[in-house]
Amino acid sequence: MRRKARQAAKPENRPRFWGRHAVAAALANPERTIVRLWTTREAASAYDFDTSIPISYADAADLGRLVPRDAPHQGIVAEVEKLPDIWLGDLVEGAPEGRPLLVLDQVTDPHNVGAILRSAAAFDALGIVTQDRHAPPESGALAKAASGALETVPWVRVVNLARALDEIAEAGFWRVGLGGEADMTLAEAMGPPRIALVLGAEGEGMRQNTESHCDALARLPISDRIESLNVSNAAAIALYAAVTIGAK
Repeated sequence: MRRKARQAAKPENRPRFWGRHAVAAALANPERTIVRLWTTREAASAYDFDTSIPISYADAADLGRLVPRDAPHQGIVAEVEKLPDIWLGDLVEGAPEGRPLLVLDQVTDPHNVGAILRSAAAFDALGIVTQDRHAPPESGALAKAASGALETVPWVRVVNLARALDEIAEAGFWRVGLGGEADMTLAEAMGPPRIALVLGAEGEGMRQNTESHCDALARLPISDRIESLNVSNAAAIALYAAVTIGAK
């Protein structure tokens, strides 16, 4: 899959990943440039590091100073370059059936986006699409929440989400926007086997212009004992439904 060329970031703008899953996945990703590593000798024994990567050995307390307070670094921290961007057309053109695409409208919390990436990997989603200005950057918190999925799930950042939804439709996707006030359930709104699930920010939901670029609006059939679900939980349930219903 083609990626857009990206210049190396200034050191102060490079993400730092921490924890075994996030760092191991970054090391295994040929698209990811590892700038340097800090690790305890005990943690290092579990890895086969590329000799070209600068490595500093330190104790756990020193590593704790490289990451946010109380971050569970598990003895290893990596400074990385951000991944090059992916072209939307490369992701959706000729996409296989039965692999849902997730479109996030102004979901900005890195923990939510990380959890959504993890669910996307679990259900073999095609990828996620976000608007560049209203989505979190790559970060240690996001990578930790994604538990390695940041390196394996394609993430397309676009300038204009409405235009992106038009391009997604032209590629043969049925666009289903999720909202609590919709008349149809997700099962009733399912259409062709190529599905794009569109989710809005928690609380605000999808913007009106985003809704107008969906083919159907649907809700998850949750009980009236709770008003709504966290967006990452909703994404996981919607992905499961799309995969299982679409397989029938």
